[in-house]
Amino acid sequence: MNAVPDPTADPHTMALNWLSVLHNQPTIADQARFSRWLHADPAHAEAYAQAQVVWELSEEPAATLAGEDAAALNALLRKMDAPKPRRGAALAMAACLVLMISAGLGWNPQRWAEDLNADYVSAPGQVRTLILSDGSQVTMDADSAIAVHFGDGERHVELRRGAAFFHVTHTGEPFVVDGGRGETRVLGTQFEVRLQPPGAQITVLSGRVGVKAAADAPQRILTAGQRARYDREQTGAPQSVDSESQLAWRQGWLNYARAPLADVISDLNRYYPGRIILLNDQLAAKTISGSFPSRDPQAVLAALKSVVGFEQYEALGRVIVIR
Repeated sequence: MNAVPDPTADPHTMALNWLSVLHNQPTIADQARFSRWLHADPAHAEAYAQAQVVWELSEEPAATLAGEDAAALNALLRKMDAPKPRRGAALAMAACLVLMISAGLGWNPQRWAEDLNADYVSAPGQVRTLILSDGSQVTMDADSAIAVHFGDGERHVELRRGAAFFHVTHTGEPFVVDGGRGETRVLGTQFEVRLQPPGAQITVLSGRVGVKAAADAPQRILTAGQRARYDREQTGAPQSVDSESQLAWRQGWLNYARAPLADVISDLNRYYPGRIILLNDQLAAKTISGSFPSRDPQAVLAALKSVVGFEQYEALGRVIVIR
């Protein structure tokens, strides 16, 4: 059975959601509910007609974008770049629809898979602190998920999405954070693990951790003020960082020192209730330095736009496309 669109949503959002339902083997009940909604208000019929036009323009790229294929979205945007009335609005609407189909309002298979069997989840924009059964404290960054497995003489926490900061209570049992196929083993510490495909990044605030890219890989030791990344094959060399500054997201700040704009946008996506999409490789590579409040991603984008300079399209209050 298809999910019923939220009746409290605005007409344009409802129209796009109904299009998704009606293109996915609707039941008789679905069709009846849609008919009642369509005839309830002339604005509904107008919104649905507009949505149909956008759907026809973007249906093929949307199917390709099931895996969030940015190349396909770029192709769609180029296709729509030909001069036409209100091109900016149509561009944003089409981008919004494609993203909603693949990962947007109410349907995100990747998120469902990551949250499946997770014990704790933080929503976009929510930094959440919790105490585990052994007394260890975990602060989850926005839009993150963890699963806790304590038993058989070991304590394991699986980072399924996002990032988490750990302050571990010593009980005599090993404490291991699994993420991105690798692991971080506590040797007495406070530290962050942040998933970064195809592996993870570890930042140590105090103490020591042992980091391995895989179960059979050699272990690297990180100490306070060090950071390292691992992928599927190896762990990179430790680098010295200002760990207090890098972990300031716990206090509501995102700090950067010559960080690629792509990384900044990726972080902002954790705090924005919709999606922010960066579709310009040259812009993505530009470096950013500064300190920004995580509670207001749109204000951060406005500041970045004034410094870096880029085109920005918005649609339905949920999707921002940067070119």
